[in-house]
Amino acid sequence: MKHIDETKRRNLEALAVWHEEKYREPELRNLFFELTSRCNEKCLHCGSRCGDAGADELPADVFKRVLDEVKREFSPRLPMICITGGEPLLRRDFFEILSYAHILGFRWGMTTNGTLITKDIARRLAGAGMGTVSVSLDGLKEQHDLLRQTPGGFDRALEGIKNLIEENAFRHVQVTTVVHRKNIGDLPGLFRLLDGIDIDSWRVINMEPIGRALQYPELMLDKEDYKNLFGFIRAMRENGYPVSYGCSHWLGEELEGETRDWYFLCNAGIYTASVMANGDVGACLDIERRPETIQGSVLTERFTDIWNNRFRLFRRDFSDLNPTCAACPDRRFCTGDSRHTWDYDKNEPMLCFRGILFD
Repeated sequence: MKHIDETKRRNLEALAVWHEEKYREPELRNLFFELTSRCNEKCLHCGSRCGDAGADELPADVFKRVLDEVKREFSPRLPMICITGGEPLLRRDFFEILSYAHILGFRWGMTTNGTLITKDIARRLAGAGMGTVSVSLDGLKEQHDLLRQTPGGFDRALEGIKNLIEENAFRHVQVTTVVHRKNIGDLPGLFRLLDGIDIDSWRVINMEPIGRALQYPELMLDKEDYKNLFGFIRAMRENGYPVSYGCSHWLGEELEGETRDWYFLCNAGIYTASVMANGDVGACLDIERRPETIQGSVLTERFTDIWNNRFRLFRRDFSDLNPTCAACPDRRFCTGDSRHTWDYDKNEPMLCFRGILFD
């Protein structure tokens, strides 16, 4: 065990140095396109509160112009195009945009609620070059439909997953589950369901204190829930199942590398940028949208200029912004934790696992 701990510490130290280098020399690896703020569900945990107001949708030509520019400026190392919404398949010109990306040579994948993926849509997604897809299943039927406020949503999502698998044309089909107080008990049953389906991985994440979820504090996990959640993920992985926690949060040395295949590194503004449905450019789409986190707009500026000359807010260590983080012995590895759960008014993390998962 001592040898494993020492190896992990060396890896973490190397990653900390790498992270500091990337503040100075960022590398665009993932470019998110929020195709629409429309959604056919109204999830209680939605970080961007989709469906609360009038829908934003950039014209297809604007997305194509950004793709042309990125192709020209970033070749040969093109970023992965990550498609999200709202529910991206609600756009009538969805396949026009993504077929264009495919023709230009971009790899692309999508996050979706799965309810619109018929056999024909799965076939068309394959034809448009989609390589990866993540479909949401937030518990078993009752809890999934309650969280997403969509009667019948679970059945349609499950059918969508089966249609994707049956098409047999995608590199990776993933299921994502957001865990909260009322559905954490569904995890064993959901595992048994997914174990009988030929998905490639199961991504299990906690409900975050952002967006619409702030209206439902009673759904947030408590200390014991978190311990049970990570214990479940770790046990699944030790038994050889492709179950993983998401990219968020420093988990402490014991759990880092044990509940996902990588060590924590917040990619916002370093490896990741986003074009929002209204044309704004930011880092991670889950970050609170406010003047200082919005870096520009593709309606008035070149995306490349924004990427190269802005994002100073994110290309720095956040842990020196408050005395608690500055005094933390893990600050080099955590750097203030995930930028999407940072309180930009108080300059402190809204969720820190010190005192929850580790001391």
